[in-house]
Amino acid sequence: MPYYLYILRCGDNTLYTGIAADVDKRLAVHQSGKGAKYTRGRGPLTVVYREKCDDKSAALRREREVKALSRKEKLALIEGRFT
Repeated sequence: MPYYLYILRCGDNTLYTGIAADVDKRLAVHQSGKGAKYTRGRGPLTVVYREKCDDKSAALRREREVKALSRKEKLALIEGRFT
């Protein structure tokens, strides 16, 4: 079952990185205030990047890699200039 790495842009212009099997469903959970503590009160939330991974394990590894990137590198990834 594929999983996705996703990046949200929060209303305060910060970025949040997570994984989900269904990104749209996960976004709805974040928007309802029941998602990650970080995203609560930081709306509106917009999905600015999603990347398909083979499975949950691969998505978790990729999430770790992306979270280690600087903000500048994450923005480059979103814009397609970084892998």
